[in-house]
Amino acid sequence: MGGAFLAAAVLARLGGRIGLPTIPLFILAGILLGPHTPGVVLVSDPHDLEMLSALGLVLLLFYLGLEFHMDDLKTGGRKMAVAGGIYLALNVGAGLGFGFALGWGTSEALVLAGVLGISSSAIVTKVLVDTGRLGNPETKPILGIIVVEDIFLALYLAALQPILSGADSLSAAVMDGGKAFGFLLLLALVARFGTRVIGRLFDTKDDELLVISFLGVAVFVAGVSEWFGVADAIGAFMVGLMLGSTASGDRIRTLVHPLRDAFGAIFFFAFGLSIDPGDLPVVLWPVLVAVALTLLMNVLAGLGAARVYGFGAGPAANISTTLLARGEFALILATMAAGAGLDSRLSPFIAGYVLLLAVLGPLAAGRSEWLARILPGGPDYALADGPSSPEKAERASANSVS
Repeated sequence: MGGAFLAAAVLARLGGRIGLPTIPLFILAGILLGPHTPGVVLVSDPHDLEMLSALGLVLLLFYLGLEFHMDDLKTGGRKMAVAGGIYLALNVGAGLGFGFALGWGTSEALVLAGVLGISSSAIVTKVLVDTGRLGNPETKPILGIIVVEDIFLALYLAALQPILSGADSLSAAVMDGGKAFGFLLLLALVARFGTRVIGRLFDTKDDELLVISFLGVAVFVAGVSEWFGVADAIGAFMVGLMLGSTASGDRIRTLVHPLRDAFGAIFFFAFGLSIDPGDLPVVLWPVLVAVALTLLMNVLAGLGAARVYGFGAGPAANISTTLLARGEFALILATMAAGAGLDSRLSPFIAGYVLLLAVLGPLAAGRSEWLARILPGGPDYALADGPSSPEKAERASANSVS
């Protein structure tokens, strides 16, 4: 564990000197020190870090929930649903078409629809934190799209599981989907109407008790969520959504920072451990085509979301690039596909696709002004030299819209 933390820290510090984001460097540390590359092997079995990696994902999404206020859901629910629907229609639809075009099989195409269609919540969260955009106006639709994706994800997994397992019971699939949706609805109702009671339960001046309390609840609800067929990280997100609106919300955001950063690094390191670079050349061309397709769909989705919210070129570029990365969900699908005995090319394809976008996503998000200059309204954005703060972002958006 010490070696994993140190390797991630050393590579991140070296990369920071040349302006590289931390996420791909944490992943690179896992690849270099994992069982699939020659040299020093710190962790021979990626499953050894499975629990700590899951905790990292839970904390990343818990923090995301803290930043996503209930007022955003109350006032922007319709726009959030429309923007999320546009994103899913473009990306999942393109993934399904790409899967059928490859000719690997119907089940494989359904898996690829999810792989190409769903962003990495963990990487999106880390990108927003690293780029300092949590206060930007376009961050609300980004988080809204993530929420819509995660609701879709619960239903998609419930429907896909019987297909991959060979089950022919439609009633079982409907029951699993209903159970997942019901639990999500319960959490949403508690977040909507139970904030005052929750605030009193967490009202303490002792930081130690507060840390233990919010960490315990976040992890516990994450575990219960998984049992109901909802991704564990979504349960943690909902807990963050509840606690962020309480009187203790600001203190919790401060106290969770070091936990989020430390275990988030382990999540990305463990992600790197699972990648075998030797498998990648076999699926190089399909991976490159899929990445190009995802880039195109994300730009179109970013423009669509920006139009819904009345934003200009700069925020549209930020939406497109921030949501670009694919990650933990794609790896879950790779594991499910391997267990179901699907085409052997599927796992290395997913690994290569996810790795490439995990590197390109943060890099593109950090240089989104390049994309903004070629989008509609881009010349006005270029003249303003791009927004460097939430206030400038709003001004640039207003100029582009007008």
